[in-house]
Amino acid sequence: MNRNKVIAFLGLISFLWITTVDADDPAKIVFISGTPSHGRLAHEHRAGNMILAKSLNQSKLNVHAVLVPHYGYPIEKKILEDAKTVVVFCTGHRGHVLNAHLEEFDELMKKGVGVVMIHWATEAEKGKPGEKFLEWMGGFCDLDWSVNPHWKAKFKDFPDHPICNGLAPFEVDDEWYYHMRFVPKMKGVTSILADLPGVETLRRKDGARSGNPAVRKSVADGQKQTVAWAYQRTGGGRGFGFTGAHNHDSWRNENFRKVVLNAILWTAHVEVPKSGCPSGTLTASDIQSNLDSDR
Repeated sequence: MNRNKVIAFLGLISFLWITTVDADDPAKIVFISGTPSHGRLAHEHRAGNMILAKSLNQSKLNVHAVLVPHYGYPIEKKILEDAKTVVVFCTGHRGHVLNAHLEEFDELMKKGVGVVMIHWATEAEKGKPGEKFLEWMGGFCDLDWSVNPHWKAKFKDFPDHPICNGLAPFEVDDEWYYHMRFVPKMKGVTSILADLPGVETLRRKDGARSGNPAVRKSVADGQKQTVAWAYQRTGGGRGFGFTGAHNHDSWRNENFRKVVLNAILWTAHVEVPKSGCPSGTLTASDIQSNLDSDR
């Protein structure tokens, strides 16, 4: 074997070794938590993220969950390096943690990093924030279009999608936002959780978050409302929006947790087990741990 062939062979071995090492590296998942916005056991951004991160790190899957050690967008940007997906659980609209970092976060999205937004974090201001949310996760909670009632949603049917692996029919009483603003023709969007809300969810007068003619007609026409969705971006990135989790106690429902954990894996391009991401059992004591009011 001449010198050039030896060099080429060694180069190939080196490439394959690096590729193998990279492939074996755990997928880094970064959690961003917003500041407290409600009373005890509601909008527990940090505690909710900690439950999810702990489940992932104990799942024995090839993932590594990292919690930003303070409220808000990371001060040390290095924590976002090599992230496969970013989970955002925070106040929405004008108080959203991403508002002051849209361009910076957009660079991550353009690199194919995934994003998961939970509850109020799905609500964006009209204009550039809303436009970016559409690009990143295919939909968002839009004032004067979407609504935020508390109701018991019942989920019986699931699409053939990895995020639904291991899910069984379940119901949870929470503040499920619905009538989201989606990309045209729902292109790239898969409705993961949907149900038809009762007319009592629209008994409030029309308002920014309480009702409008379009949502009233949609419900009256019997259209199921999507409250969790997956989005396959052009170019390979993935997003997931989940409108539940106002009530911190909702995390005790195994299927409620599983759909979000599965979505985190999916947005990170990690294979979702057929039975879904394992998450153990949450006790009442677990729910009472790490609350904002305890800091």
